[in-house]
Amino acid sequence: MASRVLKSGIYSVGAIDWDRRIFDEIIPLPEGTTYNSYLIQGSEKTALLDTVDPTKIEELVTNLQELNVNIDYIISHHAEQDHSGSIQGILEIYPDADIITNPKCKEMLKDLLLIPDEKFITIEDGETLSLGDKTLKFIYTPWVHWPETMSTYLEEDKILFSCDFFGSHIAESNPFVTDEALTYRAAKRYYAEIMMPFRMFIQKNMEKLKDIPIEIVAPSHGPVYKKPELIFEAYKKWISDETKNEVVIPYVSMHGSTKEIVYYLMDILVKNGITVKPFNLTSSDVGELATSLVDASTLIIATPTVLTGPHPSAVYAAYLTNALRPKLKFVSIIGSYGWGGRTVELLKGALTNIKAEIIDPVIVKGFPKEEDFKKIDALAEEIIKKHKENGLL
Repeated sequence: MASRVLKSGIYSVGAIDWDRRIFDEIIPLPEGTTYNSYLIQGSEKTALLDTVDPTKIEELVTNLQELNVNIDYIISHHAEQDHSGSIQGILEIYPDADIITNPKCKEMLKDLLLIPDEKFITIEDGETLSLGDKTLKFIYTPWVHWPETMSTYLEEDKILFSCDFFGSHIAESNPFVTDEALTYRAAKRYYAEIMMPFRMFIQKNMEKLKDIPIEIVAPSHGPVYKKPELIFEAYKKWISDETKNEVVIPYVSMHGSTKEIVYYLMDILVKNGITVKPFNLTSSDVGELATSLVDASTLIIATPTVLTGPHPSAVYAAYLTNALRPKLKFVSIIGSYGWGGRTVELLKGALTNIKAEIIDPVIVKGFPKEEDFKKIDALAEEIIKKHKENGLL
């Protein structure tokens, strides 16, 4: 894909990956993605902001050669290879370029890419770099989503180059947001899968940005925002402590017993005005499950007993939830067993990061019977009560 103009002297020169369907061997990419690299031409110097995934270096090089530029600086916001992996290749073409980054990122790049120490110029939080008629201000934004990440603010044009912060995985030919609803959904999924564990750090980083006049947000994945309020307001909601009147139920059922319990419980909750989002763990998109956890108030993991513990898919759902640290208010466990086991104990032990109230689990023997359905009735009543007490219903 050819380079695209963002503003005078500012270009998007990265690559679009239409075909990539998994990221870091764990995150599904149903919409593909982009590796956004930006070129800023000042009256005296030229800076390249990040590179691209190594698989796409030819596209980056072609775009730079077509612009017929010399690169003085390579700004590295983040050491992960989808941003930094082509730095060595770019240095081979532009050997006089210096790498501008912070001390933590410098050490990571040396370890990951074996770049020699003398190629680096390190900067501190708030430091500026003049390109002549354009000034870059560097803003440390740690833990979005690695400890060394930072952003660059182009003062004259009021553009924030935010790296992974505010990103989304969408492969689009237009560099700017064209479909706000699609971008919102993709950005929420990106937040859920990558940023949600760092919610408290994001709150602090958002605070650092609040007094900076920003007219454009240019992340390292997904489209560029000409209306920054779209993504800023979304992030304010996602990182807040507010939850919605929603119950998420990841479940797996081997012989129908657990599914019977799940559907019985869902029917009661829906009839009482609660939004229920079930996910059959044998077929659901894990990214959709993660996204549902951004706003949910209650999580109920439903599983049969395999040998003496929960089904491996339920274990993974618990592990994922624990890693993502959503702002859940309530958690419970339902399911079935044949002769016994430690399902509840093991799942509770897998959710140590979740600071939610545990509502008494319901585990039934075999196919649910009348007395079991009464226990599910009681669980449903307790969930409804909790949602009402918290102003969700």
